[in-house]
Amino acid sequence: MIGGQPVFILKEGTKRESGRDAMQNNIEAAKAISSSVRSTLGPRGMDKMLVDSLGDIVITNDGVTILKEMDVEHPAAKMLVEVSKTQDSFVGDGTTTAVIIAGSLLSEAESLIKQNVHPTVIAEGYRMASAQAKKVLHDMAKPVKIENKDLLAKMAATSLSSKSASGNKEKLSEISYEAIKNIAEKVDGKYVVDFDNLQMVKKKGGDIDDTELIYGIIVDKEKVHPGMSDYVKDAKIALLNAALEIKKPEFDTNIRIDDPAMIQKFLSQEEEMLKGMVKSIKKIGANVLITQKGIDDLAQHYLSKEGIYAVRRVKKSDIEKLAKATGASIVSSIDELTPGDLGFAATVEQKKIDDDFLTFVTGCKNPKALSILIRGGTEHVVDEIERSITDSIHVVAAAIEDGKFTTGGGSSAIEISTKLKEYAAKIGGRQQLAIEKFANSIEEIPRALSENAGLDPIDVLIKIRQRHADGDKYAGINLYTGEVEDMQKIGVIEPIRVGEQAIESATEAAVMILRIDDVIATKASKGPSGPSGGMPGGEGGEE
Repeated sequence: MIGGQPVFILKEGTKRESGRDAMQNNIEAAKAISSSVRSTLGPRGMDKMLVDSLGDIVITNDGVTILKEMDVEHPAAKMLVEVSKTQDSFVGDGTTTAVIIAGSLLSEAESLIKQNVHPTVIAEGYRMASAQAKKVLHDMAKPVKIENKDLLAKMAATSLSSKSASGNKEKLSEISYEAIKNIAEKVDGKYVVDFDNLQMVKKKGGDIDDTELIYGIIVDKEKVHPGMSDYVKDAKIALLNAALEIKKPEFDTNIRIDDPAMIQKFLSQEEEMLKGMVKSIKKIGANVLITQKGIDDLAQHYLSKEGIYAVRRVKKSDIEKLAKATGASIVSSIDELTPGDLGFAATVEQKKIDDDFLTFVTGCKNPKALSILIRGGTEHVVDEIERSITDSIHVVAAAIEDGKFTTGGGSSAIEISTKLKEYAAKIGGRQQLAIEKFANSIEEIPRALSENAGLDPIDVLIKIRQRHADGDKYAGINLYTGEVEDMQKIGVIEPIRVGEQAIESATEAAVMILRIDDVIATKASKGPSGPSGGMPGGEGGEE
């Protein structure tokens, strides 16, 4: 109030929450997101069925997929969705772990805030604990090389064991290892994996065990003419971004024909032009033609007569992969095609998979071009197997690139928690409280694993803590037997990057949410410039 007159700073309809209320609201939203994926963690985790507004169904236990499919509105909850996306893009696995840790950090911070510990003190303690936790992980880590097939396959199997593909994890983990081993390249003494070299093709039908690694490229198209051979050996491949058709003028045209013989002459001219295109392809020595555009029916006939295997309307991404794999150049005009533009492959073959015909280009000039043909009983199964394999190949790639691995089954979490409690005692001050709460939050992982396996989490935590106190830092819970065992011996291992990134992402998100003490949500402005989906009259919902 100024001189008895109210002063309006914020627009009418703006909603504002500040202080403890804002903080409490944000923490509750983050905890709700965390609890929504908690039951999916581990090999005994459950799946979620997500149904969108169109009725499309996704069945998965992949944390990032669940959170992407959920229509999250709350801004703090959206930040936890971002945590899972960061984890997925940087590591490819551990998305659920990252979100559970973030939710637990906020839950533990809540009790400190009620004891009047300032949020910035908690944030500072959390950052110190995060740095120390990563040091503990590095102290635990053991080296792994690209030649260690057993270790790397076990890492892929650990990732797959929590997915729907767990029943076929032996075969799929082998495929994951072989795929990454073949596409990994050594740059400046370190291995780098370029996922552009790896293609995934999904086909429903058959069994998950029918999934196979193809040393080449799969084009999801069939040959254009039944007269063409299904099998071409020593393929010389022309890649075109041009149509084998007579171009239609871009403007309206009329052709006046006075003599009926002119019709035949006109058609013969078109025929000759198409025949000339096919001859120029044959002349440079190509016996396989793959184009992004269309192929005229008559051109298909001439290609067949010349013994050229042709495929049309191939995706741009597939054409680019073929260019990389076969050494071919993508040409935009048939007239510019030269023998130097051709690519090479040992075989080009059409195979029938389920009800579809696919073109397999194998024995490529570049041996780093690989494809994984994913099979499964239904569309939903195939989609989930693809998500599972994507996680497992990223796990193997991360292990090869970093050259280090740690153990799973809650062993790393308990070791970090144990060491953080010792570290907290040395720090003192109010940060000590935050570091202790951080240690409790990390223990949420073995707690959730135990609950999801139907075990008593208190008993499990007591047993693991005892083993770690005795110096067995690789002791974790075998979720199939309920016993505490050495995770390294039973092969429950993961790349160091999974745990490291989960701790980092979760800490950053929790600290950011804790430092918010004011939430100002404005309503959408009136008129046509406002966002779609507003109320009649122009006012939309709160952000």
